[in-house]
Amino acid sequence: MNIKEVSIIGGGTMGNGIAHVFAQNGFHVNLVEQSQEFLERAITTITKNLDRQVKKQTISIENKEQTLSNINPVIGIKNTPSDSDLVIEAIYENKEAKLNIFNELNNIVKADSIFATNTSSISITELSADFRGEQFIGMHFMNPVPIMKLIEIIRGYSTSDATFQKIKDLSIKLGKTPVEVYDYPGFISNRILMPMINEAIFALMENVASAEDIDTVMKLGLNHPMGPLTLADFIGLDVCLSIIEVLYNGFNDPKYRPCPLLKKMVAAKKLGRKTGEGFFKYS
Repeated sequence: MNIKEVSIIGGGTMGNGIAHVFAQNGFHVNLVEQSQEFLERAITTITKNLDRQVKKQTISIENKEQTLSNINPVIGIKNTPSDSDLVIEAIYENKEAKLNIFNELNNIVKADSIFATNTSSISITELSADFRGEQFIGMHFMNPVPIMKLIEIIRGYSTSDATFQKIKDLSIKLGKTPVEVYDYPGFISNRILMPMINEAIFALMENVASAEDIDTVMKLGLNHPMGPLTLADFIGLDVCLSIIEVLYNGFNDPKYRPCPLLKKMVAAKKLGRKTGEGFFKYS
């Protein structure tokens, strides 16, 4: 099966970026959201990002228009086209919500299609246990999707070699670099990144240094492009906490214990850039 028709479930930060990349590479993309308002917001974001590419002269105006014409807005999961060759779920990090979506899609989309999830931490094996185990895989794109080259391709317990190879080849067609990962909590990126962020928060809580100085050490001392606390604000502190809890529960190891300060800030809804305040304030 050649993958031509792709459906993306969710038009948020990751979903609209994934739709952008597929559409720009000539795929017909169904962007599925729950309301007209959310769809319009997603298309507006994609258009702005394409305009940036035009301004930087990395694409032409014709490329921009062709990309937008490749995107078909769809309201409601029940209206996901049944002939989709690949469905990628890109909603928020909640296992039950993802399972509900795949359960609904399983009765809509043709039987030989591949199901993928953009989860950054939830077990692929657990998500795929009740349907399409061999044709189920993780495709963890990095944010911002149009710029970042990496895709973690995560095999669940039952993921077939054929499914893995199709998604690997597809990733290369998208201009991305695929990395094969097996299904353990946090995969590679977040298993390494989130404990670093968590430790930076512990250092802040223990008054080892200010937030600005902790980030400066990591930027100037270790050549990180962004400090861990700024990065946490960019990701969203609620998302960070969710992933760290997956690590903590998945490995049952106290070294992954979420920092109390992180839990307190999430409870106070100081979630980073999206709320205007996290470890730093944003106008």
